Amino acid sequence: MADCIFCKIANHEIDSDFVYEDDQVVAFRDMEPQAPVHFLVVPKKHIPCLDECTEEDKELIAHIMLKIPEIAKSLGITTGYRVVINNGDDAFQTVKHLHFHVLGKRKMTWPPG
Repeated sequence: MADCIFCKIANHEIDSDFVYEDDQVVAFRDMEPQAPVHFLVVPKKHIPCLDECTEEDKELIAHIMLKIPEIAKSLGITTGYRVVINNGDDAFQTVKHLHFHVLGKRKMTWPPG
């Protein structure tokens, strides 16, 4: 999508603080971190939200879920982290491109919000 900020980041049209990249995903530090370590994992394929995932996306989603622990460990997260997917307006999804927030290096509270 030409106007999607995460597509532009994934295509290196917008500079970001990348912490990981492969042929399917990019991961970069959040510009407004909510924890000492806060990064986003974004598929390079434009998927507007979790509700828009299809059977065809299952390998991509599995790939993301397997990469998150690797990336977290590489950034020094050793005692736990939280993975958040905001899906839709009521969940405060501000960018309409599926993305996974990973927050760590601090004690999380519950309920989250």
